[in-house]
Amino acid sequence: MTLTKKIQEMAVFIEFLASAGLAIFFHIVLHNPEAAYSIFGIGVLLSLATYLLREDLEKTRHELVDQYHQAHELTFALAQISDPECQLRAHELLAGNKRTISLLQQGFIPLDETEFYLEGAKCSDIAQHRIKAVDPITTGWLTRGVLVNFYQSNLRALDRGVAITRIFVMNREELTDPEVQKVLLTHHGDDIDVRIAFRDELPTTANNLSGRDTNSSYDFAIYDDHACTEVFPQSGIYFGRKTGQPVNVERYLRLYELIEHSAHTVVVEHEQIVLASDVSKMTAPTSMTAHTICEA
Repeated sequence: MTLTKKIQEMAVFIEFLASAGLAIFFHIVLHNPEAAYSIFGIGVLLSLATYLLREDLEKTRHELVDQYHQAHELTFALAQISDPECQLRAHELLAGNKRTISLLQQGFIPLDETEFYLEGAKCSDIAQHRIKAVDPITTGWLTRGVLVNFYQSNLRALDRGVAITRIFVMNREELTDPEVQKVLLTHHGDDIDVRIAFRDELPTTANNLSGRDTNSSYDFAIYDDHACTEVFPQSGIYFGRKTGQPVNVERYLRLYELIEHSAHTVVVEHEQIVLASDVSKMTAPTSMTAHTICEA
């Protein structure tokens, strides 16, 4: 223990002796008992006040030191790495952690693929009114475990009376693919409101709003207008993210409205999913011809 530390610990005792000695001097030597009592009382109060002040300053100092070490823990750890290659790897890891922290600051929780579909299933299970989803067309709905279990949660939501609209984003030539038709028919047969949005018809404002380029796929869902999950357009450490922040949910709602406005409703024709607009075009001439025959 250093001399300074000892003096700090003995400061209260020293102050008390000083005030007591001064009080005795006034009482015995100067024969002024009133001043002696006042000096002794004031001295005791000052000793107590300075003791409490020193304790508070010491506590604050310890807290600041602890916060400083916590704030610079990574810096100290990096400084202890001497190998240049290890330092490079450490900085790469730190850069990735910064991006993750940036997502968390924005109200997004990054998730790997299994966590993403698990969170989606949980959101489906607690949804009470409406699920709005936009998905790129994929054939894994009926075969991949994570997608099958996620789809089962959608079916449970339907049984509770939750309305589900799923807009599949695809290229025009994909609509006739047998595997794609199988997925569309399954969703349609389970009373999901299926719609189709072609990539070349998506408005550019939707891409700007989502922060993606025009070649990116769309894959997100909105649950009761309170929570959202989204797959990252580019592969990386995390598969997707979840948010419940109102400002983020509002952005996805706006994006969904733009995509929904460009989407086509569908019907089943000869056990095939086709655009409702195409069926209308095919039936319109027939009705006109029949009307003409009746007039003749």
